[in-house]
Amino acid sequence: MRLFLKSIFTAVTRCIVLSADGVSAAQATGTPELGSNVPKTLIDKVNAMVSDDSVRLQEIFKDLHQHPELGFMEVRTAGIVAKELKALGFDVNTGIGKTGVVGILRNGEGPVVMYRADMDANAVEEATGLPYESKVRVKRADGEEVPVAHLCGHDAHVTWMLGVAKAMASLKSDWKGTLILVGQPAEEPILGAKAMVDDGLYKKIPKPDYLIGLHTSPTPTGMVFFKSGDFSAGTDQLDVTFHGIGGHGSSPHLTKDPVLMASAAIVQYQYIVSRAINPLNPAVITVGSVQAGSDNNVIPSSALLKINLRWYVEADRQLMLDGIERVNQSIATAYNLPASLKPTTVMKGGSKVLSNDAEMARIIKPTLQSLLGDKSVLVEAPKLMGSEDFHHLVIDNKNHQYLYMYVGTANPKDFKKAQAEGKQVPYSNHNPDYRVDLDAIPVGAKVGTVTALEFLAKTTN
Repeated sequence: MRLFLKSIFTAVTRCIVLSADGVSAAQATGTPELGSNVPKTLIDKVNAMVSDDSVRLQEIFKDLHQHPELGFMEVRTAGIVAKELKALGFDVNTGIGKTGVVGILRNGEGPVVMYRADMDANAVEEATGLPYESKVRVKRADGEEVPVAHLCGHDAHVTWMLGVAKAMASLKSDWKGTLILVGQPAEEPILGAKAMVDDGLYKKIPKPDYLIGLHTSPTPTGMVFFKSGDFSAGTDQLDVTFHGIGGHGSSPHLTKDPVLMASAAIVQYQYIVSRAINPLNPAVITVGSVQAGSDNNVIPSSALLKINLRWYVEADRQLMLDGIERVNQSIATAYNLPASLKPTTVMKGGSKVLSNDAEMARIIKPTLQSLLGDKSVLVEAPKLMGSEDFHHLVIDNKNHQYLYMYVGTANPKDFKKAQAEGKQVPYSNHNPDYRVDLDAIPVGAKVGTVTALEFLAKTTN
């Protein structure tokens, strides 16, 4: 998951009513609105049950953290998920979308609820210094060796799902319907959800009535925030290659320098957003990687740009894509490149705007308030420029109601210290210092469990 807007931290900070003890204060009982389908006695039962499971879940989390895997490489992680779900009585399918795992728990007539956790890590070197810090390095398909670490919290997502699995299996007398748990590969490249659907996901499982997902947030442990309607931006990932004619660094006049072409393009791309898109519409063009050459005195024959787009308006998306292509071709013309050396573009993963179902958001609010306290549930969070592919599990289904929420996973003392130092957060997603508070492991499992119960308990009241 991608970095948050400053506004989300400002909004969350205004709502923080935590003591120095953090999670205990966040879980204090508030005065929730009426309307929860989950009785307080059942919420208390979940609270106690998951608390008793905390040590096991924290050990699973540490193990996953020490053994991160990149997108479509999550063989070990998928194996753990499959083993745990089978032991709990779930019917398990593996290898969906290459490494995806699905567990089904049928419990009579009722709604079908899907809960998704993404499993992949980042190609970033961890620098937390934690005793269970990742030291993993792997070779990608192109031969490049990269560090790998869970610096976006997907290890917590998987652990939360396994906590939900155990709690829901133990609580079968308290709900009716079908629970589907999905271990999804490759969220980071925005490819995994679509890969699972394209690989025949719904030939193996029923289509859900509701889809639920959680993500870590570097806000205090015990906080939950979300909003109805548009919540996360649409995104596209594309690779642009500038082709040229290589040669000696001392004789640039005998070459067509792709590094210079790529440099010009990087600057010109930013004019698309700043001068072609309505400034009231959020949009971002980021060049996340520039790859060209290997020697000081050699002009290479190509330069690769890895580009990421963020948008909320479909017309702005097309404007950015068209603008990038026009910039590329204008640079090729300026360098008098032959047709055989014109820039090439490869479209990779992408997702549409994530828009939470308003009714699901309304329904879950009192349940979460009953679990966490009314001051710890922020339901009018601002839009994020981060993106997700979670909703692409159901976006093409006739029924595609879904709800995506963020759970605070920063140690409250770390958060307060960061605020005192004028920082928005103590650590941010995809940063080498990103970490998940161990106390947040049971909290996320509780949030996931009561949310699943909310949409499976309707037939029991």
